[in-house]
Amino acid sequence: MVRISGIRRAALLAVAVLTLGLGGCASGLGGGTYERAEARRAMTVQYGSVEAVRYVRLEGTRSPVGPVAGAAVGGIAGSGVGGGRGQGIATVIGAVAGGMAGAAIEEGVTRSRGVEVTVRLENSQVLAVVQEDGGEGFRPGERVRVLRDGATTRVSR
Repeated sequence: MVRISGIRRAALLAVAVLTLGLGGCASGLGGGTYERAEARRAMTVQYGSVEAVRYVRLEGTRSPVGPVAGAAVGGIAGSGVGGGRGQGIATVIGAVAGGMAGAAIEEGVTRSRGVEVTVRLENSQVLAVVQEDGGEGFRPGERVRVLRDGATTRVSR
């Protein structure tokens, strides 16, 4: 059994909490969620009817946080194995494996369900907007608003 010192245990706990906290850092992408920078910005509003709704999966984030945290945990865990040259090799292997696991965990934790809403605007233009599923429950035939500011497009009621 590998013994972990108090400092290493605290570091492992801190990195684990940081990694698991990534899910709470992901910003919402639904029709009713706005970034702070979007406040007080004029948006063009068009009206139309929902033609189709399809559920999709939005990929999770891929930042350096997951791999770095995983590498730290893996390196610390690997450093407690063996001694001498074997300990160094175990530390490197642990860091590499931990980095790969951390990246996968971050992407999985921040992955979310999305919705692709196809809308026929009043001018007969058809467009599809993908956004996070915020529970709006759009239905074909429903009248909706399409809001655009040049960078962002969203569908809402």
